[in-house]
Amino acid sequence: MEVIDWNKYPNFSEKEFACQHCGEHGIDERIVDVVQRIREEADFPFIITSGYRCVEHPIEKKKKNPGVHTSGLAVDIGASHEKAYIILKLAMQRNLPGIGINQKGNGRFIHLDISEPEENRPRPHLWSY
Repeated sequence: MEVIDWNKYPNFSEKEFACQHCGEHGIDERIVDVVQRIREEADFPFIITSGYRCVEHPIEKKKKNPGVHTSGLAVDIGASHEKAYIILKLAMQRNLPGIGINQKGNGRFIHLDISEPEENRPRPHLWSY
């Protein structure tokens, strides 16, 4: 696992991106860098609701195949209304290959990932939950 110099990312901490199930740190620095740049441009705080996930994470256990979070290439940012719009706009400007949008009910978020296309995971791709 790569060691990330968290001093380069003043708006975030390692703990925010760790697996919420086991505490493992497996986030890829490339996605942290992207999120930091979007955060700087957005100019408002981000709440990381999910970063890296181990394969034993309850969300991943429900899936047929592990998702992008298990490779450390994805984050979910809690956001709704205008803030969600701004994050989405900035992510689109950066041509992020994976963008998911959940703007229903409680727990609204924007999913961002930098994964490559795979057999069952086309990229670029925009989807809603």
